[in-house]
Amino acid sequence: MIGLSASQELEKAATSYALEAVRLDKQGARGMAITMYQNAIETLLKLVQLYPDYGLNKIYIQRAMAYQERIKILQGAGPIEPQTLEEKPPEAAARAEERKSTYDELVLKEKPNVKWEEVVGLEQAKKAIKEAIVYPVHRPDLFPLGWPRGILLFGPPGCGKTLLAAAVATEIEAAFVSVDAASIMSKWLGEAEQNVAKLFMSARRSAEEGRPAIVFIDELDSLIGIRSSEVGGEVRVRNQFLKETDGIIDKGKNLHVYVIGATNKPWSLDWPFIRRFQKRILVPLPDYFARLQIFKLYTIHLKLAADVDLHELARLSEGFSGSDIRDTCQAVHLKVIGELFESGQASDKRAQPRPISMNDFKEIVEDRKPSVSPDMLTSYNRWFEAFKAL
Repeated sequence: MIGLSASQELEKAATSYALEAVRLDKQGARGMAITMYQNAIETLLKLVQLYPDYGLNKIYIQRAMAYQERIKILQGAGPIEPQTLEEKPPEAAARAEERKSTYDELVLKEKPNVKWEEVVGLEQAKKAIKEAIVYPVHRPDLFPLGWPRGILLFGPPGCGKTLLAAAVATEIEAAFVSVDAASIMSKWLGEAEQNVAKLFMSARRSAEEGRPAIVFIDELDSLIGIRSSEVGGEVRVRNQFLKETDGIIDKGKNLHVYVIGATNKPWSLDWPFIRRFQKRILVPLPDYFARLQIFKLYTIHLKLAADVDLHELARLSEGFSGSDIRDTCQAVHLKVIGELFESGQASDKRAQPRPISMNDFKEIVEDRKPSVSPDMLTSYNRWFEAFKAL
């Protein structure tokens, strides 16, 4: 078994080969550049083979494929203009462009426009978030002991964690920086830490200019979960995230910068990170009333028959998540549209699908199992009892 230092050496070697290949490529030394690109490819693939579960493997494979494409170009017929290489070295130009696009993916161009009333149910979660974020933003003078800046939302998938974060951002007119692990783990070796630093720098700058900032990290466990065998890149990103989070929580003074993390697997989080989220809030499956409201929301634009009973559907869908209900309504709608096409009438623009009946809904509900199992629910409740902090 190759240890941690060996993986770091391979990662370092791949970067070194790639940089040397770019330098030779820029100078027009095709043969030597091809050799260095091939060395980089072999090293990256060796990393993937040795660590099949490593989180950056997808990125390594993408890089290997990009280098292979460059080799094909260098091996092809026809001259490569030195001026083109001088002005835009292939790797350097691509690095600059991908670095830009990677970070742009982190920041939403349009601010969220989600109202609290659109977040159906989840009263306990909404109350906890308002106390931690909304009230301190509106009246910071009432909080001499400060306020929580780290909030963890956990629970089954499809139950509204992202919606909650967007709603609070709308409420306080915050800069909303949405992050996922794939965006942070840059396509370029060694740049993930810089992306994390840039992310928090952007949030602090917004707060200093008088606009609150929310850093929302979805699938938090992918970034800072417990790992049995980490390799260089993941360790550095975790350490950078820890440093930046500490800077906000402990030294943020009165800046309104908040970190909201969302996860479907809270038990996978490492304890040093758990304790940095002062609020740990369970976002549960919708209850009967919430399911009824969700059915109303997703059927408002559908043509329903008179026999459709949304109250009965709310009862039949016990255990369904919000996304399960959305998928159910979509499946029923697709069913009647499919009938229209199969009848051959769809070519007539005046033809419309028949109204959706209660029997249509029942067929779909009976054939669909909840996406969250009872065992998963037990795990969430057990973790909540152990670590809750409302």
